[in-house]
Amino acid sequence: MPRPVRAPLSWTDPRHRLGLEGEEAAIRFLTARGWSIEAHRFRVGRHELDLIVRRGTLVAFVEVKTRRGTGYGAGREAIGWRKRRALGRVAEAWRLRHGRPEDVYRFDVVEVVPGAPREAGVVHVEDAWRL
Repeated sequence: MPRPVRAPLSWTDPRHRLGLEGEEAAIRFLTARGWSIEAHRFRVGRHELDLIVRRGTLVAFVEVKTRRGTGYGAGREAIGWRKRRALGRVAEAWRLRHGRPEDVYRFDVVEVVPGAPREAGVVHVEDAWRL
């Protein structure tokens, strides 16, 4: 039985709210560019993919990294090999359940800096890594 997801208003850690804000900004950014959202927070076990998006036969598994600023480096730099491996397992589970034979897959990163000017605050890194 899946665990119920607590409502964002009940979250006490401000980092969780910041992460959700970043995911929502990424959704707006990607849908404005023709992507359709296949899944948001697709979970397998204790790991999850933030977004799974589609444009035609291209499916992108998207990790969203939200930062208050750039003092600690780019968001993509925070995705180490362990996280990539875990995301690969979750992506494979999604592919087996929902993928189509003609689909092509890749891993993307969307970096979000809330409060920055609209376009400057979101960076889409396509094909950020390969397994």
